[in-house]
Amino acid sequence: MKNIKNAFLIRKKSAIKCALIGFLLLYFVSISAAFKAQSRFEFSPLARSAYDKTLALKFSEANDILAELRRKEPDNAVAYYIENYADCLKVFISEDQNLFDQLAPKAEKRLAVLRGSDPNSPYYLFSQAQVRLLWAMNRAKFGEYLTAFNETSTAFKQLETNQKKFPSFMPNKMSLGVLHAIVGTIPDNYKWGVKLFSGMNGTTTQGQAEIEEVIHYAKSNDYVFEQEALVMYAFLTLHLNNQSDNAWALINSPKLKPKENLLAAFALSNVAMRSGRNDKAIEILQNRPTNAAYFPFPFLDYQLGLAKMYRGDSDADIYLKKYVNEFHGRNYLKEAYQRLAWFELLKSNWNGYKAYLETCKTAGKTDIGGDKNALKEAKSGKTPNGDLLRGRLLFDGGYFQKAYNYLSQKTENNFTQEVEKLEFNYRLGRILQMLKKPNDAIVYFDKTIQAGKNTRYYYACNAALQMGIIYEDYKNTAKAREYYNFCLNLNPDDYADGLHSKAKAGLGRLRK
Repeated sequence: MKNIKNAFLIRKKSAIKCALIGFLLLYFVSISAAFKAQSRFEFSPLARSAYDKTLALKFSEANDILAELRRKEPDNAVAYYIENYADCLKVFISEDQNLFDQLAPKAEKRLAVLRGSDPNSPYYLFSQAQVRLLWAMNRAKFGEYLTAFNETSTAFKQLETNQKKFPSFMPNKMSLGVLHAIVGTIPDNYKWGVKLFSGMNGTTTQGQAEIEEVIHYAKSNDYVFEQEALVMYAFLTLHLNNQSDNAWALINSPKLKPKENLLAAFALSNVAMRSGRNDKAIEILQNRPTNAAYFPFPFLDYQLGLAKMYRGDSDADIYLKKYVNEFHGRNYLKEAYQRLAWFELLKSNWNGYKAYLETCKTAGKTDIGGDKNALKEAKSGKTPNGDLLRGRLLFDGGYFQKAYNYLSQKTENNFTQEVEKLEFNYRLGRILQMLKKPNDAIVYFDKTIQAGKNTRYYYACNAALQMGIIYEDYKNTAKAREYYNFCLNLNPDDYADGLHSKAKAGLGRLRK
């Protein structure tokens, strides 16, 4: 009887083992079949519709189309690419840590699917690189810098490999162009380390030339990523080449529809505000879609509040308050409270000014320069000079003549502190530069450099940068190079990285 029982148990265990093996085999076969099914990567009409809805931040509608795409085109891996793009945009815009923790693990699963697509397609390595790059941006935002660096390095290598295999594939050239341009802004004394540890290299000139090629291609070909290419090139033109009018001409395209697309509204208003078209930025932001079909984008209220503050509108604080009340992320909160403090200061509401600066100390993070500077002011106990602040805001809004009319009534003798005298000369120099009076601007910039080169304020550093730009426009390469290098040799407490990147880009242009 005992032998019979033992035999039964052995057979039972064997049966369970066989069933388990059979289940695992069935599971892996089904997974393999699923990966194999994703054998192509095609932006079909359905895929393009889902992609357009994603760019517009209409994620619910995009999800419905993606579901239809999976039913009708189960072998089209583009669905996973678009789905990943949507998740990355949600995290990047909301800066929600919980959402990041929830969605980030999905990246590896999507990469596994994409690795199961057609290896002979130009989208094979490109799509994997894009997934890595998009998540690298989010990882950097949440402080995972090493992982972000490694992901970017892997993506760069995948794009370079893909470029060799498919040299005429424009989407790949577009992404590589952006990376080449960004690497090109890294100072030479750091660039060797970046190349050693990541293999990344490139110049701003190289990157811009690559994106230019994509733009020209899109003019006469059906190119699914045309909107992104226009925005990327406009931003590079604005921030690396200091060509604000050219940047606006590029981005002010009928193909970007800010009344239907929130990303388009963001990009257009951003360039408008930085190219002396503040009224246009306000128009764009006030006419953007705000209904429930769109993903919440509180930063656009922040932009609108800033733009209205530059113009001196009495309701600017409404939009800044809306931002700080509705945004639960990390960035621009301290800066928003600083701006609210300034709004009260300009109304001579001293108590309101102090209250907002107190909140500035505890709100948000200090991951970005603007928030660091806001916290620094809040802790310093130093109140900005009201006249200089009004001049600065008018200038930042592109109201150059109004700014000049306001500040030109003053002289250095109207200011008691040395830093105020320094800022006064700097502000007038910048205003005159934008009023197309470079020779007059040079006089004030030179005063700023001489008085401020041994201080920790950013005025002298930026004055040197602007002198470089003026002499570059004059085709005086020697003087331009001299001032760009002078800018790089100054290390102010504020804005140093941004100013140095622009000086580095200027030196890169001079090497053409």
